[in-house]
Amino acid sequence: MPAVEIYTTSSCPYCHAAKDLLRRKKVDFAETDVTGDPAGRAAMTRRANGRTSVPQIFIDGHHVGGCDDLYALERAGELDPLLAAD
Repeated sequence: MPAVEIYTTSSCPYCHAAKDLLRRKKVDFAETDVTGDPAGRAAMTRRANGRTSVPQIFIDGHHVGGCDDLYALERAGELDPLLAAD
């Protein structure tokens, strides 16, 4: 299973929704909470091609986007193949 990373903040409902979807799919993920962490947020923004909102999600180092992007992949049937790739 590919490595999944998600940048979050503690009070973000979209972060919780994205993590809920990943958990329902039984996906292990590494979470980086950038609440009150300007350096961590800056690193996330660099990796996410300038996007500053949370969550920002990466699968095997590839930037997937945010919560809406993750759910769009799910609706299109494209998330499971990404999660199954090695």
